Amino acid sequence: MLTVGIARTDLTPYWGVELTGWGYYMNRCWKSVHDSLKATAVVVDDGASQAVVIALDLMVIDEAFAARTRQQISKWIGLPAQSVLLTCSHTHNAPAAGGLLGVGECDPFYEQWASHQAATAAILAWQSREPATLSVNTTRVSDLTYNRTRPGGVVDQTLTIAAFKRDDGSPLAILVNFGAHPTVTTELRPWAVSRDIPGKVCDYLEEHYPEAIAMYLQGACGDVNFDRQFATAQRWTEPAQRIASAAIDAINDAQQCDRPTVAFASDTAVLPTRRWTDLEIASDRDEAIRRLASDDTSGWREGFGKSMTNRPDDMVTRHGGDEAKAVRAMCRFHLQWTELMMVDLHQRPETLMTEVQAVRIGELIIVSNAAEFFSPFAIDVRQRINSPHVMIACYANGRIGYLPDEYDIDIRSYAGYQSPKYCNQFPFTAESGPAMCEAMVGVSEKTLTLGN
Repeated sequence: MLTVGIARTDLTPYWGVELTGWGYYMNRCWKSVHDSLKATAVVVDDGASQAVVIALDLMVIDEAFAARTRQQISKWIGLPAQSVLLTCSHTHNAPAAGGLLGVGECDPFYEQWASHQAATAAILAWQSREPATLSVNTTRVSDLTYNRTRPGGVVDQTLTIAAFKRDDGSPLAILVNFGAHPTVTTELRPWAVSRDIPGKVCDYLEEHYPEAIAMYLQGACGDVNFDRQFATAQRWTEPAQRIASAAIDAINDAQQCDRPTVAFASDTAVLPTRRWTDLEIASDRDEAIRRLASDDTSGWREGFGKSMTNRPDDMVTRHGGDEAKAVRAMCRFHLQWTELMMVDLHQRPETLMTEVQAVRIGELIIVSNAAEFFSPFAIDVRQRINSPHVMIACYANGRIGYLPDEYDIDIRSYAGYQSPKYCNQFPFTAESGPAMCEAMVGVSEKTLTLGN
């Protein structure tokens, strides 16, 4: 018999904290709160093993944030760190708790406070456990998203739900997993704090199930956005309505798990990367120095603008229509990233080590990584894991930026060429994504051998 607890705490930043992920050196301190940010934690206990999943309305977290939060949870309720999974919604109307160079300054005090709030949610969830059953289901939601990296590119349209129900059949906790970049409210209200579509999905579910708390686990959305037609004041809630409606239908049709045992596993993925060349470093530095000295704005859209931003003209708009200001900001970025990289350019190993984690609850497997994962990889992982219901939770337990496929690496896109710069990393290679998939499948298989 399972016991389950769920609780929520506030993550809304205090005045002066920057929002992350909308442009370079914007000083994007929030001006209003459209809807408050939250940390939502669910604890699942089968009597012999326990696991904690925490959904954070933050853009990203780093490994230090995850370690600090896990340490607090272990201290107060005694669970091992590897049993705690932290994942972000990736809303761009929230702060980050783990620096991304140039796209929003982190506030150390806020990071500490947010970590304690996340741990508090888990502790409160632990204290509120009650008997529950688990029902799971998987469906698809189409015509909401598109592949932003290539025309007609694949997207993962999978929607997976888990409903923990009380003895009387009423939902206690609802988990929803879907993958799409939550930047709809960023287009509409870039200076407002917001949970974006993930938060609105939870709102709709909690309106339908007023005695439940819902949590949204962000999936593989490195190459996927909600369709731009929804970024209007009239239509911005439509994706959330569709997802919530599909989730309710899935809950109604879900099958109860007969043996809802709990298991967890954590492992290290070793991902190949390639060292930046001296020419690449020198080229970015020299261009930045030249443009800053002469205030040259010619040809930047066709040059570094192609990789530094998906839509160069939008970067000008975000800098108040001042093209020279936008170009200076991007040149400033070039100087800073190359300075950081030159510290140990030739000493770093050409691999990146990052955590992969899996939590199994009955027939449900939640498998996570720290990347902005691409859809083809997510589909590959789903097909290879021996379970009918798989949630892929990204932006989890750390941040390693975009993990693109070979196509984006070859064309040196924003995901393939710019992301490693603001993460202070080497670029990934065509072998990196498959290596991550292999590690995720492996850690998932470990949970299938535990608790049976």
